[in-house]
Amino acid sequence: MHPAFSIIFFTSAAGAGYGLLALLGLLAPFGLLPASPLFGLAALALALGLVVAGLLSSLAHLGRPERAWRALSQWRSSWLSREGVAAVATFLPAGVFAIAWLFLGSGVAGVAGWITAAMAAVTVYCTAMIYASLKPIRQWANPWVPRTYLALSLMTGALLLNALLGVAGQAAGWSSLLALASVGLAWAAKEGHWRHCATAHPVSTAETATGLGHNGLGHIGRVRLLDAPHSEDNYLLKEMGFRVGRRHAVRLRLITRVAAFALPAALSLSALVAGPGALSGTLALLAVAAAALGVIAERWLFFAEAKHTVTLFYGAGEA
Repeated sequence: MHPAFSIIFFTSAAGAGYGLLALLGLLAPFGLLPASPLFGLAALALALGLVVAGLLSSLAHLGRPERAWRALSQWRSSWLSREGVAAVATFLPAGVFAIAWLFLGSGVAGVAGWITAAMAAVTVYCTAMIYASLKPIRQWANPWVPRTYLALSLMTGALLLNALLGVAGQAAGWSSLLALASVGLAWAAKEGHWRHCATAHPVSTAETATGLGHNGLGHIGRVRLLDAPHSEDNYLLKEMGFRVGRRHAVRLRLITRVAAFALPAALSLSALVAGPGALSGTLALLAVAAAALGVIAERWLFFAEAKHTVTLFYGAGEA
């Protein structure tokens, strides 16, 4: 699939924003976060800002952005519509949570915060299911996709929270441990997804698609494309026939492993050892920067390595 930057930015930024928002909603009512309204304002502004920026980026991907509101009516059958409904619905408890935290104190923001966290998780799950529900793409139609989306959202949210606490001079050992644990969880989920893609059987081949691989007498040989369906690229080839060289895929997977997982884990551990102070905050910020680069590389590969069964019509051996 063609990796459109608007969708890469949307899934990365909104995922991080929802991850941070969920952690704020879960932790603030328990008094684990600074009670300062300034910290609350900065944290909520960052979380909601990332969510809004991501949603606006997704609108830019549409051919007719002014008609985006119509997608909300198809929630009974469309995961894209469910995502839109969940994204809009999340703002209501998030607004109540923000008002309660900023003006009434984090201790009375409990129910609204927990509802906000649940809605944030539901929205990320709906985003993942847009892809996991597409059966013609075997790299997406598997349980590892929602697991990876949720784990990466938690990871980026935890890294952001750790950085916010470090910059505010409120670094705590538990926040670095949370960041470290979330990195490990996300890394395991992503490796599981890659392993599944490498070992799962193709959904279809040229033989099964045409019915020519076998007949009543047995196997009759391999099906090959004799002539191209047309002389130049069309929409399907541009959007669903994108090819990424194996060499580039291996290099980008290495970048993802190092930038998205290894570096944030090492930097979070260093911040934990450093303890409260400017050094801890700097290390936590560097972990966020590394993870941002790594998640963008991971998301680019997520789209680029996906192969739609329609490519069989254009000569692909399997999909």
